[in-house]
Amino acid sequence: MADKFNVLIADFVTDSEVETPILSDIANIEVANAHDEAHLARLLPQADAMILFHDIAKLTDTSFAIAPRLRGVVRAGVGFNNVDLKAAGSRGIGVCNVPDYGTEEVADHAIALLLALTRHLLLCDQAMRKGVWDYKIGADAPRLRGKTLGIIGCGRIGGATAIRAKAFGLDVVFFDPFVPQGTEKMLGIRRAFSLDELLKQSNFLSLHCFLDEKTHHLINASTLAMLPKGAVIVNTARGGCIDQSALMDALDTGHIMGAGLDVFEVEPLEDERVRNHPKVILTPHSAFYSIEGWVELRTKTAQEVRRLLSGEAPRNLVNRLELSAPRFKID
Repeated sequence: MADKFNVLIADFVTDSEVETPILSDIANIEVANAHDEAHLARLLPQADAMILFHDIAKLTDTSFAIAPRLRGVVRAGVGFNNVDLKAAGSRGIGVCNVPDYGTEEVADHAIALLLALTRHLLLCDQAMRKGVWDYKIGADAPRLRGKTLGIIGCGRIGGATAIRAKAFGLDVVFFDPFVPQGTEKMLGIRRAFSLDELLKQSNFLSLHCFLDEKTHHLINASTLAMLPKGAVIVNTARGGCIDQSALMDALDTGHIMGAGLDVFEVEPLEDERVRNHPKVILTPHSAFYSIEGWVELRTKTAQEVRRLLSGEAPRNLVNRLELSAPRFKID
């Protein structure tokens, strides 16, 4: 119908089976299945709202300049570093995210990687499949209870990871300058007031922070050296938070015992050194996923789009400070 809005699903998915029941009475839905920004150009002039996943590396003013009707971009995920917030805001376009859909899944995945690394599960499995029966393959496995797990970023996912880690008897400490004082009391964990303070005591380290100019390569050769010898690193946040080359060097020297990586600086993973390193467990940016979580993500994304189009204020606006003359209702 000509009087309906137009919603563009930019990338990653090839259907709209979750979004259609939520939006079909007010909007036509176009699934672009694009892999870069240029492939959206012919569809943007008619778009009133966009759903963006993570296949497109960056959505910039090149796109916003040819989208006169676009009210908002809803990033289907927690992170939003693949959208130029300032460029969108300067044209009155809102950028929203879905901050709470995969909390349980990512926290579970982080703990799963930690357990697999410390218990040498993959090494034992590989040996058994080759006919080797030798308990000493895992003889240097550390006991978790009493060891310190450092968490960088104690938002929803970091907090959920902390709660799970406590059940294993880990002493949990976090660094996050953005969460309010008292968060540590609420969760029953400890707080470090600097990254250096956190790293020096962390036998295990789990990243749950955003990627921006301040956190890019937050874990690098210098910060890796601050960790105790034999530390284990888990990253389910963003690949750019870790300098992959520096991490491989630290694994080669034995300063770092192992790494569990769900995210990478370039995705899909192209770095053969990372791919083939015997001390690394790899998963394909899948920590967010469960059957229920996938439906929840897409449902909440579509509901936020509906609010943008229906004259309601969005719930998860992330570029409020950059907005000028917004094209949609805000609080």
